[in-house]
Order: sequence, then structure tokens, then C-alpha cells
Amino acid sequence: MSARVSKPHEIVERALGLSRADGCVVIADEHSTANLRWAGNALTTNGVTRGRTLTVVATVDGKEGTASGVVSRSAVTADDLEPLVRAAEAAARGAAPAEDAQPLVTGVAPSPEFTEAPAETSSAVFGDFAPALGEAFARARAGGRELYGFANHEMVSSYLGTSTGLRLRHDQPNGTLELNAKSPDRARSAWAGRSTRDFKDVDPAALDAELAVRLGWAERRIELPAGRYETLLPPTAVADLLIYQMWSASGRDAAEGRTVFSKPGGGTRVGERLTGLPLTLRSDPHEPGLQSAPFVIAHSSGGDQSVFDNGLPLTATEWMRRGELTHLTTSRHSAGLTGLPVAPGIENLILDGGEDRSLDEMVADTGRGLLLTCLWYIREVDPATLLLTGLTRDGVYLVENGEVTGEVNNFRFNESPVGLLGRATEAGRTEQTLPREWSDWFTRAAMPPLRVPDFNMSSVSRGV
Repeated sequence: MSARVSKPHEIVERALGLSRADGCVVIADEHSTANLRWAGNALTTNGVTRGRTLTVVATVDGKEGTASGVVSRSAVTADDLEPLVRAAEAAARGAAPAEDAQPLVTGVAPSPEFTEAPAETSSAVFGDFAPALGEAFARARAGGRELYGFANHEMVSSYLGTSTGLRLRHDQPNGTLELNAKSPDRARSAWAGRSTRDFKDVDPAALDAELAVRLGWAERRIELPAGRYETLLPPTAVADLLIYQMWSASGRDAAEGRTVFSKPGGGTRVGERLTGLPLTLRSDPHEPGLQSAPFVIAHSSGGDQSVFDNGLPLTATEWMRRGELTHLTTSRHSAGLTGLPVAPGIENLILDGGEDRSLDEMVADTGRGLLLTCLWYIREVDPATLLLTGLTRDGVYLVENGEVTGEVNNFRFNESPVGLLGRATEAGRTEQTLPREWSDWFTRAAMPPLRVPDFNMSSVSRGV
């Protein structure tokens, strides 16, 4: 083998061959990214990067149970493999028995493309997008707007092998676009974002036109006090709230009485109705346009994620069905502790079941209320109720008699996504969206706009 192993599947096989532990899991992640950045209607930077990360999980059986050791390193070459494997084994031998220990997964059919070269992205992914962006710059300049933002595309090829015979591979493309339009004096700002697999479904001209309308709304400024307002939440804001809810939906934590999904007196709220609307919250690794890994890829253990579950197949899961809570996230270990079904987390989230109505149609049916653009700086206040706080950003607009009449000041909000679902009176058409707050960690979401009759704007914020 050469000093630098160029084929990820060879790295996995070599590391497994070097293992002296009772069990071993090896994950090779091949990363490549391409990006564009722009400011003031002109491109500023672009670049392409590539990298590799190797994770080795060693398991060691003992009289008191099985211990695990996990070590991850980047830029791994052939000379680095044995020291990495030995480090994982040493970590396992020095650790106490793992609470989440389970037999390593077996019986999963190998991926046919396991021995093929990793998928890669390059600047070619922007072949159609970049010229269209240049045309959007020209239109914005002519209209007195300045465009700022970035486009990023990442491809991760993950190769997973285990001492029990698993040989799995998944390619994950992930693209994000964030676009800000500002007035020349920078007093007005509007934002739009999109998630995409390949940038073929992103139209910069349409986004610029949307932002031009919002900057026009902001020419009239209205000051409003804190309070509860009928509020229209766009899909991006709904995604940010429900992703946090999903991250907080641990079956074990709920069963132990620590979360909003804990049942008073013991147990969980599975089976309870969370909303009167016929909404279904679900994840599906095969969802068109939002495809994600169809098996568990766990680089560490924690909460309801376990390195012992690596390679476990994932299937479509309904977390809430027509308003009723049906599943909480579990590993095999936490499912055994709680009596809940095994339901690992999946890297996408879809809320559907609303009416076939756009956000514009919902605005037209609003007597008086607020229309948000997005949420920002979301933080947890109380896990028992999942109370969150955060800020509105880049445009809060007043709707009167079915029309937007101006921009109002920003607010700090205090709300629980579970409480919002329970009080929501209308959900519109589900569409693929980019969660702004969590876009560095979670981008594959499809959400409807929601109407909440009494969204709690707890204080005024002077941020833009």
C-alpha cells in the first residue's frame, strides 16, 4: 500500500484488518466543498476544498460489560492507520463498560458502490447558477439594491465497515444559498435562503425579486410595542423551531421526566394529541429532494445516538401523525430502557397535512397581524416546557386588511414549538426550506407556513 491511501474503502479494510479489539467500526468520510461569496453586487471570493476524516470505534469485552473507545483524525495516510487503531483500542481498554453497549449490527446487505471512488463537488456545480447570479447583480444595481451572500455546496461520501461484515456507503450532497438585499444606506435589509442538492433548482432572479418587494415594504416604518400578536411564520421559521423540537425529542429523557414530552406522573406523552390541526411530522431517508443516509452513521455516543448502532437501517418514521405524538428518538439501548420502539434520528424533517395555500394567500386573509422573515439566535430557556427565546431578523412586517402596510421593529420572542403547534389555527402548503438558524447543522427540511393567533413578542429588539 502506498504512503498515502487514496481509496476510502481500502482505508476501511486496512483499519479493520489491523484491529485487535473484540469489535471494530470504521467510518471514512471524504469531504469536498465549493463556495461563492459576494458583496455589494460583486463576487468577492470562491474556492474548493477537499479533506478526509477517519473514525475508529473499538469495542472490548470484559467481565462487567463491553467498553468502547472512539478516535477520529483528519488527513489520514497509510502510516497513520495503525497508530489510530491502537489509540482507539487503548481508549476502550481504559474506559468503563459502555452504558449503551449492544452487539454490533449484522445482516445488512453491502452497498454495491462500496469500492467505487468517492463523489466530489467542484466549481462546476455553479455552472448555471453563477451567470444567473451575475444577471441578478445587474438588476439589483439598476433597482438601487445591494446584494450580499454566499452559496456553498458540499459532498460527503461516507464509507462504513465493521468487524461483523457491514460494508456500507452513502453520498450526501448538501447545498445552501443565503441572499441579503440592502438599501444603499443599509437602513433596510431583507433575507432569503434556499437549500438544494445541486443548485439546478435555485433561481437568483426570483429571489432578488422577492427581496425587492420586501425592501419596498420597509420604506414605511412602524413602531410597535411588545405583546402577543397574530403572526404568520414562514416555512424557514417553522423549520428552525421544529428542528429544535426534534433535537429535544429524546425518548429516554422523556421517560425520565426531563422534557416537554414527559408525562406527569411517569412515562411519555406518546399517544397524546399535540395539535388540533391534521399535521404529520415525519422523517424519511428516501424523501425526494431531501434524501439522507438510510443507515445510522454515528461518530460518537450520546443521548439517543450510539456508536454500537452504526449501520442500523433507517426507515420512514412519523414522529407525529395527524396531530398525535407517535414516536420519540431512541437508540437500541434507550428503546430497551424505555419500552419505546427503536427510532433513531434521521437527517431530514417534514411537516405536512396543511391546506394547499401559499403564504401570500394566508397574508390576504389576515385582518391585522405580523409577517416574519426568519428567526435568529434561538436558545433554550426551560427544557420542561421547551420554552425557547430568540430574535426576529431582516424584516417583520405589519399586515392590515390583507396587505402588508410597512415594516415594524424587531422583537425578542419567548415561545415553545410544542405550544405553538397546539395553538396554531392554520397551516399552509409544505415546501422545501432552509432553516436559517440551524443551516450549519441541519438543512434538509420541508415545512408549511403557520398562523399563530397569539405569538409572544416578549420585548422590542433594536437589531436589524
